[in-house]
Amino acid sequence: MTEKRIKRTEEDIGYVFQNPQLLLTALTHSSYVLGDGRNQEYNERLEFLGDAVLELSISRVLFDDGKCLKEGQMSRMRASIVCEKSLYAAAKSISLQNHIILGHGEEINAGRNKPSVLSDALEAVIGAIYLDGGFEAADQFIKRTILASVDWNEEALMDKDSKTKLQEFVQARHLGTITYQLVEESGPDHDKIFTEALLLDGKEIGRGQGKNKQAAGRAAAETALQVLQKRQTGEGNCD
Repeated sequence: MTEKRIKRTEEDIGYVFQNPQLLLTALTHSSYVLGDGRNQEYNERLEFLGDAVLELSISRVLFDDGKCLKEGQMSRMRASIVCEKSLYAAAKSISLQNHIILGHGEEINAGRNKPSVLSDALEAVIGAIYLDGGFEAADQFIKRTILASVDWNEEALMDKDSKTKLQEFVQARHLGTITYQLVEESGPDHDKIFTEALLLDGKEIGRGQGKNKQAAGRAAAETALQVLQKRQTGEGNCD
């Protein structure tokens, strides 16, 4: 890896290494070493370390910002962030696919754009930054890339799980079939507000608003879940 290529990679990921060898290792896929018989370290061990650093970073964000969250809620929210889909999106956002070092076989099989390859490489880069600059540097990289690449904040993540919780609640009690219905779109094109209704066997039991249909649906699910829980218990439930 030439000095020019290292500099271009550092520019894309937004971090300058004191020890560029760590970056080289983080970007080296096993196919380049094992498949092509080269005597060089690849990124598997750094991926292992980076995964742990990533989980700690996200856990700290949830712990600090989600004062009212229970352990199970934080675990589900963390899992919705630390997953291949969001890591892949984050890797693409910094053009990591252009810098991964692959073996010939993996290259011709479009490995450069495989979600598993890219997400693993991103975790390896996190591990490399941690070793090179410490936790603070890795934490800033995570917030700048992964948290910036997913549609995330504490409230949104809580809402994302509301659909799952509602579906499980309804299915466990055989209450009927859930459907979502767009009721209204309002506001200018650049700042629209969507309103969705949630129907249980055709009867509306909740409404929600959001900046897009998905967010509106999640808000409707949260409202509907509270309504059904109240019916079941005969009193309010803040869970």
